[in-house]
Amino acid sequence: MATEAPARGGYLDILRAPHAARLLAGTLVGRLPNGVGPIAITLFVRDQGGSYTLAGGLIAAYGVATAVGQPLLGRAVDLKGQPRVQLPAAVLSALGMALLALTGIGHLGLAYAAVVVAGLFTPPLEGGLRALWPSVLGREDRVHRAYAMDAVAQEVMFTVGPLLLTLLVSLWSPAAALLVINLLGVLGALAVVLSEPSRTWRSAPREAHWLGALRSPGLLALLGSFFFVGLALGSITVAAVAYADDRGTPSVYGWLMAALGLGALVGGVTYGTRQWSGAPERRLRVLVLLLAVCYLPLVLTPGPVAMAGLAALAGLFLAPVLACAFIVVDRHAPRGTVTEAFSWLVTTFGVGSALGSAVAGPAIELAGTVAGFAVAGAGGLVALLVLLATGRVLHVPAAPETPGAEPRHAVGAGAPTAVHTEKNTH
Repeated sequence: MATEAPARGGYLDILRAPHAARLLAGTLVGRLPNGVGPIAITLFVRDQGGSYTLAGGLIAAYGVATAVGQPLLGRAVDLKGQPRVQLPAAVLSALGMALLALTGIGHLGLAYAAVVVAGLFTPPLEGGLRALWPSVLGREDRVHRAYAMDAVAQEVMFTVGPLLLTLLVSLWSPAAALLVINLLGVLGALAVVLSEPSRTWRSAPREAHWLGALRSPGLLALLGSFFFVGLALGSITVAAVAYADDRGTPSVYGWLMAALGLGALVGGVTYGTRQWSGAPERRLRVLVLLLAVCYLPLVLTPGPVAMAGLAALAGLFLAPVLACAFIVVDRHAPRGTVTEAFSWLVTTFGVGSALGSAVAGPAIELAGTVAGFAVAGAGGLVALLVLLATGRVLHVPAAPETPGAEPRHAVGAGAPTAVHTEKNTH
């Protein structure tokens, strides 16, 4: 059930909170290198005379390294605090990309090593920001609204980032663009870790366990579902290229991606302006169902204008699904593992997206563009089936603290303490 949120509870209210705007902006800027990494690598390799195959290999190495590094660095943040991990990681990641930009692709081993370093040390700023929201905003409803704003901001970054990269390439070169984007990333991370909430934040004490956040059955169920959400989204990006090729108009691809992002923005803003009651796990199932249903019409592949409308529809529930998933992660992450848990969500979603891109290619070659979009619809439906099949474990969030104990996810020193767990109304 949803009710209209009061005016004071909107996004502007969140951004007016001390440190909130700085943390959000710093995180988005800090994530720019990773957000535009695949495009930047492709432009650089082509400018150097390399093939698309080489570009794809470097992007794959970068993606795998990022997937491995995110949960490991997230665990390190939970254990050591944000400044001691985020900033060194950002610097090392930037140095990896700088090595690629300065040495080129003449020595393939060095080029691959450079992108592996850049990916492996990509700082887990996304998970770190979500761990900070309770200490910055205090009230549970404001934290949940911040998650929705976070999802909307991601869509803005993935729209503005490529435009900024293209501008830098046109002004200078792909190599210079790589250097500038990664310098901005370090500055964004610096803005975050120098803030008071980041400096004072400490994770709650955690139980020593080699599985870390992955020992939570509910979190594993969510990650399984989001692997297929990522697969669906990754297949759409490849199928959209094939659709544009079929129409003989490469620019159609850009319009479809813009429409997808616009739909996500509209959905995220609408979702965030309402207060939601009931268990988020139940709400997530409904949202994933709607997401899957909205993917299915893409197989109709009508003319470009109508297809852009279907792309906008396909994106409509993406940001709400992400925002609701962030709440579920927070509810199911074992005590003291919140950054790691959010980082696992990022990793799982990214790996699923990469596999979706890989699966859509052969599907299109075998059965045409429609098959590529069918992969997206199938991915959405499987994501829903995973949530339905694991409803029992998702029904039970991580055990609440006993009276007088510290909260599961500790807040910064001197910050308002909020019990950041939504009541289950089953």
